[in-house]
Amino acid sequence: MADLPVIGAQLSVLDLGRNRDWLFEKNRDIELPEFCLADVLRSPQGVIDMAKTCLEGWNGRLGIHGPYSGFGLDTKDPDVRSTVQARLDQALDVCAELGAVWMVVHSPFDQWDAHNLEEMPNGLEQRLAAILDTLSPALKRAEETGTVLVLENIKDVDPAHRAAVIEAAASPSLKLSVDVGHANWAHAMAGAPSPDRFVSSAGGMLGHIHLQDTDGYADRHWVPGEGNIPFHAVFAALSRVKADPHLIVEIREFGRVQEAVAHLETLGLGQ
Repeated sequence: MADLPVIGAQLSVLDLGRNRDWLFEKNRDIELPEFCLADVLRSPQGVIDMAKTCLEGWNGRLGIHGPYSGFGLDTKDPDVRSTVQARLDQALDVCAELGAVWMVVHSPFDQWDAHNLEEMPNGLEQRLAAILDTLSPALKRAEETGTVLVLENIKDVDPAHRAAVIEAAASPSLKLSVDVGHANWAHAMAGAPSPDRFVSSAGGMLGHIHLQDTDGYADRHWVPGEGNIPFHAVFAALSRVKADPHLIVEIREFGRVQEAVAHLETLGLGQ
């Protein structure tokens, strides 16, 4: 048991107290989802204060889910880009006040890109330039504060696209995130590699994993064991990569996170 990875969870601030003993016992990683919302980022202090109170005495690693709604990191509109950068900066303010060491951001790639980027002269290079133009101020600040942005697959079909962003940025503050449920959907519905291949292809660039289960048809965020994701293969791939990512259960029913981790423990994969 001692050599199995300790698995953390995404929990709202309101759910931290209900899971206090479980979280504190192993100082599990915690990810707060509230700060992906623009309304919360405009006035975050109340949520920040609640989180600080709930986490007093806890010595684990904290992350947040960054903003994503209504925009893509690859926007070419300078006015929209300014808004995106402002949201990212607000989220980094939150990270600084909470001592959060990672922030999840969403990939803009999708199935259309997998089939069409090569049809356009320098198609991938242009997309990379747009993404890095957007991320540049956030990455500079993150490097100064020791925060890591993790780029999560959403509609991605080709894992190489996100990897190209990490390579082009060449920043210690930008790594890959793999959501195994999103990967399972892309595998079943769009012919993408299987979830374990998303993990293995990330290699040393992997900084974060969202653990959930799905049937491959939709983004279910079920408790592991309720879908068809091959978790043994996922964790076998994880054992082979030269990385130490944050392992975060991300399910819709926050009240079942302990059950989710218990299932993975029963499989001999984590604790």
